Amino acid sequence: MNNATFPVDSKYDVASIMGGLYGDGFIACKGAFPRAWVYELGADIAMLFEEALSRPGGALERGPNRHYVEIHPETLSGFADIISHPWVVAVCTAVLGPDYRIVEAGFDIPGPGAMKQPWHRDFPSPEATLLGRRLNSLAFNITTVDVTEEMGPFEIAPGTQWDDLTGGDLMFPGPEWSDRYEARAQKKLAQMGDISARSALTIHRGTANLSQRARPVFVLGVDAPDGTNADKHDLQVTRGYYESLPAEVRRHLAGRVVDRLEPIVQGHAIEGLKMGQMG
Repeated sequence: MNNATFPVDSKYDVASIMGGLYGDGFIACKGAFPRAWVYELGADIAMLFEEALSRPGGALERGPNRHYVEIHPETLSGFADIISHPWVVAVCTAVLGPDYRIVEAGFDIPGPGAMKQPWHRDFPSPEATLLGRRLNSLAFNITTVDVTEEMGPFEIAPGTQWDDLTGGDLMFPGPEWSDRYEARAQKKLAQMGDISARSALTIHRGTANLSQRARPVFVLGVDAPDGTNADKHDLQVTRGYYESLPAEVRRHLAGRVVDRLEPIVQGHAIEGLKMGQMG
């Protein structure tokens, strides 16, 4: 697996993985997990969200009725299943190399009434991408519900991970970019059991949730060895949990091994997402 070599006709083919993430900036594995497993993931997230809302700074606002929560991996019963899933391992290895590092675990919850976000990327393009034309980070998403048009699906503008926003806001493209993104816009109607992988630099937005249901989605952040996204997060695992993981899995965890989990100080606020848009 570390050599990222797979049968040519398999869904783990390196050329297909690289072509998708370097081309559109988004790929997916349909039906990666059974629905029963996803129900458990959803129950864990609901419990963790309620707990986060009960403490100061536990949930970051990313627009009206839209929240992000960073979590301790071991509080999610299926975390080891996610990071050891063959497709996740294959994608990380192919794009980020055999020494990739897991730097973030969390979830987004666009609730009923969440407004459309402005087009954005999650952080400014690093030099490795802007000049070196290389992706050194990935974001994986797992929905806990079957997404419909009314639920405010995630929307991307394919191929825009390479856009150079120098001279303006490095995360929020100016109005001169709008036609480009509107013309490319694709809504992703993920279903329970699906996993997606994307470059967080690909221009994207959450759309307005017009339904009466929340759309929770798990987020896994992964870096190449030269990635710096660990600086924005505080991944922690207890010593007992760390030692319970297979050696090949735990070597990819970039966080701290602690005797007791400490409250996470949220470090990835995106100020430009707090207002939302009406349209």
